[in-house]
Formats: sequence, C-alpha cells, structure tokens
Amino acid sequence: MQVTRVKLWNILFVSALPLSLAACVSLRQPTNGLAPLPRVATVDERFLSYNVEMVEVTGGRFWAPYDGPKGEMYRMRPPTNLADRRLVAMARQLGPAYIRISGTWANSTYLPAPGEVVTSPPPGFNQVLTRDQWRGAVAFAAAVDAKIVTSFPASAGARHPDGSWNPEQAQRLLDLTREAGGEIHSAELFNEPTIPPHGAFPKGYGVADFARDFRIFKSWAAKAAPGMKLAGAGGTAEGTMMKHTPQSDSMGFLQSEDLLAANPGSLDIVTYHFYGNVSQRCGSSPSLKDTALSADWLDRTLIDANFYGAMRDRHEPGKPMWLNETAQAACGGSPWAQTFLDSFRFLNQMGALAQKSVQVVAHNTLAASDYGLIDQDTLKPRPNYWAAVLWKRTMGATVLAPPASPSPGLRLYAHCLPGKGGGVGLLAINTEASAQSLPLGTKGRSWVLTGQPLDTREVLVNGRVPALTASGNLSGLDGALLGASLTVPGQAIAFAALPGAGNPACR
Repeated sequence: MQVTRVKLWNILFVSALPLSLAACVSLRQPTNGLAPLPRVATVDERFLSYNVEMVEVTGGRFWAPYDGPKGEMYRMRPPTNLADRRLVAMARQLGPAYIRISGTWANSTYLPAPGEVVTSPPPGFNQVLTRDQWRGAVAFAAAVDAKIVTSFPASAGARHPDGSWNPEQAQRLLDLTREAGGEIHSAELFNEPTIPPHGAFPKGYGVADFARDFRIFKSWAAKAAPGMKLAGAGGTAEGTMMKHTPQSDSMGFLQSEDLLAANPGSLDIVTYHFYGNVSQRCGSSPSLKDTALSADWLDRTLIDANFYGAMRDRHEPGKPMWLNETAQAACGGSPWAQTFLDSFRFLNQMGALAQKSVQVVAHNTLAASDYGLIDQDTLKPRPNYWAAVLWKRTMGATVLAPPASPSPGLRLYAHCLPGKGGGVGLLAINTEASAQSLPLGTKGRSWVLTGQPLDTREVLVNGRVPALTASGNLSGLDGALLGASLTVPGQAIAFAALPGAGNPACR
C-alpha cells in the first residue's frame, strides 16, 4: 500500500475502539481436556498465503529501511532474485499457498510486447516488468507450490482515449503466464481502488469510472480467461483506519460499498486489505508497541472482518472472503514488525479470522521491508516465518471450537491436524506474564515459541534457535513430547499436534 500524503493517516486514523472483542475471538466450549471439539468453519487449504509486491519483481523504490536519513520514505531496491535457492527453499515450506503479485506499483507497471525493446516506462506508466522477470515469477510460484493472484494496471497508459480501461496489458500478462507454463488463479481489476489518488489512477477517478471499467474487465475475462476467478473490490481497512469521513471524500477516496453495489453478483471472491496501524514512515501515529499484547490491538482485525463480511452479505452473498493483504502496519511495517512481539498479532489474526470463515489470509510480504517474513537483504527467517511454518504443520483446513481457556489472557485456537484422521492441532497464545497450563488428555508434540526481550529478532522454539540447513531443510522443529497437559510460559506461544485426539469432526 503506497501513501504519499503524511497528513492522511493523522486525519483518518481512528484510535477509539471497543474495550474488548475477546468474546468474538474464541468460540470456546466447556470441555474436559480434549473432549470432542465441534467443527465451526472450513478454510482454504492455502489459507496462510503471502504477497510478493510487483515492485519486488521489477525492482524500484520501495519502503526504506529505518537506518536511513530522517524522513526517508522510499529507497531504490534491485529486483528480488526469485531463483535464489535459499529463498525458494524457505517459501516451499509455506506451501501450498497463494502468491499475490500485486500492490500499488502494479497499477502503473508496463509489460512489453514480445520483441519490444523498452528502456524506460512509456507515457502513463511508472515502471517496467520485463518478460523474463515475469517468467521468473511464474517459475517461482511453481517451485514453491503457490497459485498466482494478481491485478492489472489502472494508470493513464492502460486506458483508451475515452478514459475507459484497456485490457491490452492484462492480455499480455495472461498470455505470458501461459507461455511460461503457469496460470493466473484469480485477479482483482486494480489494487486498492478505494484510494485512487495514491494508486496512479487518472485524476478525478470515481465510482462510475470503476463500475464501467469492471464491466469491461468482466467481459474480457469471460472470453480470455474463463477459468480465472474475479476478485474484489480490495478496499483497505474501511472499518477502522480508513473510515468514511468528509475528509476522505474531499481526498477523492471511494467506498467499497459503492464499488460493490455498482456491479452486484459479479465476483467469485470478495477481497479486502487490513492494517491495524501505519508505520512511522508515513506519519506520526503511535507505533502501538506498548499495547502489542492488548485485547484492543489483537482484536482490531475482527472489526474489519465484520465490516467487510456484512458488505459481502449485502452484495455478494455466499462468496468466499479473502484478506489478501495484511501486516502489522501499512508503509512497510514498524521496526518491531520483524520481531517476536509481532508474532502474537500474526498468529492471533489467523486464528480469529479462520473462526469467521475468512478463507485466505495473505501476509504482506514474503521478503521485503520490515513486515516481511524473511529479511530481504540477508534472507534470514524472521520470527513470523517460523510461526508461519508451525501453523502450516499443525493447523489444517477444518476449524474447531477450541477447548475452554483457564485464563482470559490465554487465547486458544483449534483445527484438525493436517493429514491425521481424528488428530487435532492447537495454538495457544499467552499474553499474560504467568505460565498457563491446559489439560489435554492425550499425548502429542509441542513447539513453544519464546523470545527475550519480546522485541527480539531471534525466536526460540523449545529453547533452541531454529535454522535453515544448507540443503534447504529446517532444523530445530522436531517438537517436544507432550504428556497429559500443555504448559505455556508467560508471554509465549505454543503449538501442539495431537494425532491421537480421536476428534470426530476430524475424521
């Protein structure tokens, strides 16, 4: 998400929230240990997914590291080497997934025609995606078991003389994807159409313009890519940070409600973006570091899930809902986004949204800026990467009502264990200072994530530092044997795999 007006965030940021939404987070059932846990939802097998921004593929000005000059927002970055064996090995551990190659920069990216030589972006575009770069992205997706999700240019160069959308660039991307042996699973028309002034849209772009463009998009896709799913509208945090106000209207912002109402019943997937805050790069709003374990911060994601869920029910009833771009904070993340402290938000968000049947949660990004799962310069896994790997290994597509928690500060989530009939996977997030124990009544294995201080960049799993071996395998994730209970230290996170739980909903 790109922002060019610092004052925007101070105007739109809404800090007043309900004291707690904890009652919405866990559908807890009184149980005796792991008595049968009923199914409450089912999510996509690629539920945990991630973004690779288009600017990562092309290279360009992306969010600047915090070690630069005061006020530096962007810094030139070379194209990410998607063929790097270490990066491929780490991403493969997160499969199966969706890889969303989009972002604000995709709205103004030019793809040359076969044989065309381009030395600079043509008029109406801001950057160039070479054909080899896109071939590399398609190859990367295949290598890591990821299905491609994208969006198309919205800028002046991608339009007919009358201002309407021209699908020529979309057709080129589709043709090149097929030529490279891949396919586009689903596509939004544009990235974040609710904030046209910050997405390279033509000046004065409005709801009627989007409604017209979407009809062109739908007609083109029906002929050119009948198997490609149409997604949208892709609005951003309109339930919280980007609420509709007179100021937002004066800035030319649009509302997802109006965009969906203009072409109801036209989507296969309803998408939205969510950031709970904005980083220091784009304004003076608080970093929220001191409240990172509070219920208000952890539950904030539910406000937008409910907001967009109700909107989906009005205009696209029954359609799956995806949160296809999210992270700790917009504008690349706060400095602590790359620490263990953010793993509490990261995992709680997935647990809470899975219970609400949000089908996909795509983290922004895989390996770029402070919110990346992987450090883009060193390719070192960050704490959230290890959290993601353990989620993939223990939390399957069937979502269960979790067992009763012994404390309000111990958040519990339960899913069927992947590949183990009757098995249960548990996630326990302890935000309290004291240890908490949970009776299980069955044996299994556990992985306890700890870090001291909490904003450390080195997470421990069962007291050891996990690592990526030279062969591309992960070490330090064997798990500890569990007895009849699970103990979670204070301000720590635990996963448990219980293959012998015999849960009827998991058979």
